[in-house]
Amino acid sequence: MARLARLSAANEAHLLVQRGNNGQATFIDDDDRKAFLALLRNAALDHRVAIHAYALTDNEVMLLATPAGADGLSRMMQGLGRRYVARFNRRHGRSGTLWEGRFRSTVIESALHLRDCMCFVELAPVRAGLVQAPADHPWSSARHHLGQASDPLVTDAPLYWATGNTPFEREVAHQRLLERALTSEQVHAIDEAARKGWVYGSAGFAARLESEISRRARPRRPGRPRGRTHGTSD
Repeated sequence: MARLARLSAANEAHLLVQRGNNGQATFIDDDDRKAFLALLRNAALDHRVAIHAYALTDNEVMLLATPAGADGLSRMMQGLGRRYVARFNRRHGRSGTLWEGRFRSTVIESALHLRDCMCFVELAPVRAGLVQAPADHPWSSARHHLGQASDPLVTDAPLYWATGNTPFEREVAHQRLLERALTSEQVHAIDEAARKGWVYGSAGFAARLESEISRRARPRRPGRPRGRTHGTSD
């Protein structure tokens, strides 16, 4: 059975996850990470994608991003993947694939879930056991949102700006969000939405997306579909 086209919508926030093939490392050292982020910034500019949050672990990339066009994310990741994998293979004397197939993603209902998804992304290095706190990891957007660095890759989402009238207020609000963290149920729900490609939001949001993009945004309910059977009607 043919798989569904990737769920994607212009001007909506998306969570993207891309993992190394068979769990292999996709970043060997800091030079790899610097190169990846530089290539990502160029690709995002080329394809009009705003990056709101990101995190690199040893074998995974997470991005929270909003494309100006429905195909912006796919084009960005295709170009980025080709350039980075070619560089990685050349530098480390290897060949073949690096990533675990195509990237996974979900469209997010920002009003309900954007800040939780920012938290999900920036806590990824903590969940991976790389650091004790998000600000300890230099390869994510956490330091930017906590006021410890200015990251040219990051375009702050309007909902981040709405958390305070001053930079200090926004940074404190973000620190509290990260300290509160997410429940295991929230982590599972966000990861599941990205892995399966369904919308992460309310039924009303999903229905609106479906009407705009002509593609299912949520799984069908279990059970037989309603309709005519054996000559009878509902």
